[in-house]
Amino acid sequence: MSIESKDDHVFKALAHPRRRQMLDRLKEAPQTTGALCDAFPDMDRCTVMQHLKVLEEADLVIAQRQGRERWNHLNALPIKQIHDRWISGYATHAASILERLKADLEG
Repeated sequence: MSIESKDDHVFKALAHPRRRQMLDRLKEAPQTTGALCDAFPDMDRCTVMQHLKVLEEADLVIAQRQGRERWNHLNALPIKQIHDRWISGYATHAASILERLKADLEG
């Protein structure tokens, strides 16, 4: 899979607010699918599983079976890669513009 295709999966996964909320919960600690279902009582189990599938396809969640339970773990590496590829470069550019503006205003 190309880097662009991986990025597309990550952006798609992050585009939905419920999936971002799930990632926020997993950032605190791994959780079972049942615990995630309990955390989002307005969604049925099938909907939670569909969101988890999108997160897994983006490699943002790694699921492990332990007996009858399915534990979901956050994999933050794809988010870091998005940051390194996209955000940090734009932030550096924005900071240099602000530095020039400051210099112009002071000079």
